Amino acid sequence: MKVAILGYGIEGQSAARYWGAQGHDITICDSNADIALSSEYAAKLGPNYLKDLDQFDLIVRSQSVNPISFITTKPVTSITNEFLNQCPVPIIGVTGTKGKGTTSSLIAKILEAAGRKVHLGGNIGTSPLDFLDDIRDGDLVVLEMSSFQLMGITRSPQVAVMLMIAPDHLDWHADLGEYAQAKANIFKFQTPDDIAVYNCSNTESLRLGQASRARHLPFNSRSGAWVDDETVKFKDQSICETGDVGLVGPHNLENICAAVAATWDMTEGNVEAIRTAIKAFKGLEHRLELAGEVGGVRYYDDSFSTNPDTAIAAIKAFKEPKVVILGGSDKKADFSRLAEEVKMGKIRQVILIGKTGLQIKKALDRAGFKHYQEGPGQMPEIVKLAASVAKAGDVVLLSPASASFDLFKNYKDRGDQFQAAVKSLA
Repeated sequence: MKVAILGYGIEGQSAARYWGAQGHDITICDSNADIALSSEYAAKLGPNYLKDLDQFDLIVRSQSVNPISFITTKPVTSITNEFLNQCPVPIIGVTGTKGKGTTSSLIAKILEAAGRKVHLGGNIGTSPLDFLDDIRDGDLVVLEMSSFQLMGITRSPQVAVMLMIAPDHLDWHADLGEYAQAKANIFKFQTPDDIAVYNCSNTESLRLGQASRARHLPFNSRSGAWVDDETVKFKDQSICETGDVGLVGPHNLENICAAVAATWDMTEGNVEAIRTAIKAFKGLEHRLELAGEVGGVRYYDDSFSTNPDTAIAAIKAFKEPKVVILGGSDKKADFSRLAEEVKMGKIRQVILIGKTGLQIKKALDRAGFKHYQEGPGQMPEIVKLAASVAKAGDVVLLSPASASFDLFKNYKDRGDQFQAAVKSLA
């Protein structure tokens, strides 16, 4: 069989290994004409990489390739779809606009604390096809699932978790409706034997989750996992006090509740295992990660914040006066709500960077917030500027509300540079 792999990033490379190992003829199709490929693969590189795909028997789309960008009469699949159809053990899938990686990782930690063998992959950075052969009876799989990965799937996870939904990736999706519909696929193919976990405090998550045919275990609800009087609970069962939680910010309590609901059945309500994992889990890198404290000022790296809602959540996570670094590359986001939160959020100063800095400035002007200034183009100077404004007891927060591709390679590069700059202050 002749297989075309569209896109040659992490997913494309995994797809080439997977279908190549089955003896199929592999052709790598990518817009980058300078990719170095193994001689075992044919190549179709450059601007016309999506042309004439009908010459192949199967098209494998990487999540970076929009399905509306090519035309073919041949079958189209993806790594996510193939894994969902081939995985021999239950899968917990997690999607949402923010919190996917944190929730997926915490779910894995809870299940491991309960004695289960867990494979974690998907949008978090590991292709699930790479560990498909390692899965054994009794194991469990946790997948972080982006809207791009959920497009075109034909099977849903046995446990589907939907966190909050807000506008995002509108530079890629046609509109909010298409974005939400892609997310809804996580529930679309569930059966009554499956479990749907959704956020009762988020209108879109609630609407999509309630449409699932699966058994409902919501969060932010007394009928599932919720926070009551500073206590994390599952229905009437107390799990732990919110003061014992290892994650920063009230938004992470929602992620914890989602993880509790998702794992309750698979741990048989093992409160001790759930509590132990919640207390020990400190989060992922570049998600409200403490980068250091210098001169009584704490510096937090929230570089993973690539949309306004994640920045709003980060601002709400701290009661202290804040210097906030906002801006980056454009995802067609609306910064109006963010500007209103900045106005109310005990912000000493906003430092604007990147291409969206001007858009955020206009939103701040409309909100009547004037305590901002344009930052320099290099992270060491950006951090020095923030340090010059901050006072002892303040928080300096990098939570850009934008993608990173104008000034940095990616969000990790942006966060790494921020952390290095903070260390250099000391």
